[in-house]
Amino acid sequence: MQLLALGLNHTTAPLSIREAVAFSPEEIPGALSALRSTYARPEEGGIREALILSTCNRTEFFLAAENGDAALHSLCSFVARQKGIDLKEFLPHTYEYRQSDVARHTFRVASGLDSMVLGETQIVGQMKKAWRIARESKSLGLMLGHLFDGTFAAAKEVRTATAIGSHSVSLAAAGVGLANQLFGSLANQNVLFVGAGEMIELCAAHFCAQHPKKVTVANRTLEKGAALARRFGAEAVELRTLPEIVSQYDVIVSCTASSLPIIGLGMMQRAVAARRHRPILIIDLAVPRDVEEEVSRLDDVYIYTIDDLGKVVASGKESRRMAVTKAEDIIESRVQAFEGWLAARDAVPAIQALRSRAEAMREAEVKKAQRHLAAGHDAASVIEELSRALTNKLIHDPTTLLRNGTGLSAEERARENDILNEFYRSSRDGGVA
Repeated sequence: MQLLALGLNHTTAPLSIREAVAFSPEEIPGALSALRSTYARPEEGGIREALILSTCNRTEFFLAAENGDAALHSLCSFVARQKGIDLKEFLPHTYEYRQSDVARHTFRVASGLDSMVLGETQIVGQMKKAWRIARESKSLGLMLGHLFDGTFAAAKEVRTATAIGSHSVSLAAAGVGLANQLFGSLANQNVLFVGAGEMIELCAAHFCAQHPKKVTVANRTLEKGAALARRFGAEAVELRTLPEIVSQYDVIVSCTASSLPIIGLGMMQRAVAARRHRPILIIDLAVPRDVEEEVSRLDDVYIYTIDDLGKVVASGKESRRMAVTKAEDIIESRVQAFEGWLAARDAVPAIQALRSRAEAMREAEVKKAQRHLAAGHDAASVIEELSRALTNKLIHDPTTLLRNGTGLSAEERARENDILNEFYRSSRDGGVA
């Protein structure tokens, strides 16, 4: 069984590609089931376990499969078909990892070392959500279960033992900075949040700390929007009212799970006219984007996507360079432990075969000894013969291997000798019970 990862993120793919292959939480259970049922045969990958992580900045697939090459090929075809995207558009932006490299990548992601905002903590929550969905979909097994147990442990150790998350500049804080640059202060500005998820909640905390004149939450489900609005002394409205109210707001922060834009060109043209060309700042943190691309062409409308804000926060990385070095050391230590676990799993079939062969030899000699005893042979002689015959059979293969070494290079023969010497040295040191 091989451990595999395939993905793309903010460093390898533009926003247009990331939003094209993004999976909503509602899509993921069906996708996990389809991957395991469609590609269960070994020639198609033999996919046994699967997990999908899809956020604003990345979409990644984690698999445990019998045939690595076939599984990755099947996965790429599956994504292209599910999302209606040409493989030629998708593949150049992807990366893949296998075995312990999957662990190294996953540990780094969870620790905030591979994020747009270095050291950010939101990604751990997103990974745990992906893990829960996979578990509830019964697509987690021994390999992915062990991988993500190690992932969450690594992230916890990194955040406890280093200052990786200190002084980090979040996307939300960067958004507030852009608003202050445009308006000077938010004290006289109206702010509209579109959506009521984790990212909007984080943004609301930052923006409301600036005490804007008015704050509104627009959400498809009024009850959920109202719950968030109450926390910040804001009002809540239904998302369907957006065309009528959008002109009232100076700052719009949007992050929904909609697969299509909800803020269109016509809506914003009418809003600009109603505002008599007073500027509007729109921060679109959604993937896929909530705002039609054509809106950016309007005068007096300033749009920043999640990638734009990522450039703003990049300047804070140098102050955490030492923390990164320490974090990487922690991760490497945990990767080595994971490699040991993988190696032990790889040895299981050989150990089982060795035990089965030894047991067959033992049973054959015991039956032979029982026949001799039944025939009246001396018990001591029978026991002596049994022990000698069993010993000869057990050492026959290693002896033949050492004597012949057919087809092995000098280096391989030396390694073979070292392994056998180490084995018999351990036996001597441990004694015979």
